[in-house]
Amino acid sequence: MSAVHPERATAQVPPARAGRGAPGPVWTSEVRTEDDALVTLAAEWQDLADRCPTATPFQSAAWQASWWRAYGRPGRLRVVLVRRDGQLVGAAALTAHRGGRLTGLGGGLIDFTEVLLDRECAEQAAAQLAAALPLHRPWQLLELHEVRPGSAAHLVYAAWTGRRHQLLDSVCQHLPAVPMDELLGRLPGRTAQRSRAKQRKLLEAGVAARRVPVEESAAAMGELLQLHALQWESRTVTPEHVSARFGQHLAESTAGLARLGQAVVYRYYLEEELLAVDLLLLCPSFAGLYLYGAHPRLRERIDIAGLLFGTSLEVAVGAGIPELSLMRGEEPYKQRWRPERERNHRLLLGPRHFAGGLSLRLAVVRSRAALAPRLREPARRLRALLGR
Repeated sequence: MSAVHPERATAQVPPARAGRGAPGPVWTSEVRTEDDALVTLAAEWQDLADRCPTATPFQSAAWQASWWRAYGRPGRLRVVLVRRDGQLVGAAALTAHRGGRLTGLGGGLIDFTEVLLDRECAEQAAAQLAAALPLHRPWQLLELHEVRPGSAAHLVYAAWTGRRHQLLDSVCQHLPAVPMDELLGRLPGRTAQRSRAKQRKLLEAGVAARRVPVEESAAAMGELLQLHALQWESRTVTPEHVSARFGQHLAESTAGLARLGQAVVYRYYLEEELLAVDLLLLCPSFAGLYLYGAHPRLRERIDIAGLLFGTSLEVAVGAGIPELSLMRGEEPYKQRWRPERERNHRLLLGPRHFAGGLSLRLAVVRSRAALAPRLREPARRLRALLGR
């Protein structure tokens, strides 16, 4: 491996042979560590994301660079890149933690972690990306949270020649992206009847849904977060959702995604008063209900979930997207729609020999999973006692 930049390492892999006498492609890999790497790579990164069928909006150049500006720690970025004949065909953006652990970007804000692989050479690029991962010491490991089944990250996992473990992660739920009448037809009789009554009430209430222009999407995120805080003021809000850095990240990333056509924002008015704002993320495989804010007065009058689902279904059906993702979580408002469930995965990769870091992390993760049901039950009882 030769150093070509004080913060960049590059390796050239001997070209594979496509046939007798015919030279194969030249593969190169590098690990970028400069803090502005995601900015300087943005055009190339997004081009690859567009060629990766399993990429989600969380892997877009806009979202990744925005998250790093808001949450990244200087000197800890690790961007692993693979090129074939000079073209970027594999990439993973990672952050380093103390003790030698690497994770994907996003922390608790991300619903789906993924690496990027060109669809035309996914398996070969996965093997090259696995070989380029900076995991050489016994204490080093890569931990990828919230990996969807069938993702490109699973190809890298399959190509990894060291120690590896796969665990279950969060529950995600989704519905077919079909017109509302068809969706209601999937529900049991009484549930469908109640849902149709709520839909009629929505029409009678006169709520107006207005799509936010792309150039106003960043400002609309400020409105969304204000309404989100009101929505949760009498309950326990996610602390990060009311932080300044989350507001900055949400505004920046949504503006970038909206320009790419990967985010749609709606404002909802009742008698010309703004009472709700909703952020929907889009990619070829799903439309995702990411975050919304609704004034308590609106919640008292109408079915918020039905309102948001109806608008989101129209967007997804119009774009030819097959799935409406309810993202992570099993909140009660999702269950009446009878969504399909699947579990994300957590992938752990470590060195071939003496993978002490991986073994220790695996023990920690399993012990936390075993304790989780015991910790959730007292919290459930407390919420019931408080009437929440």
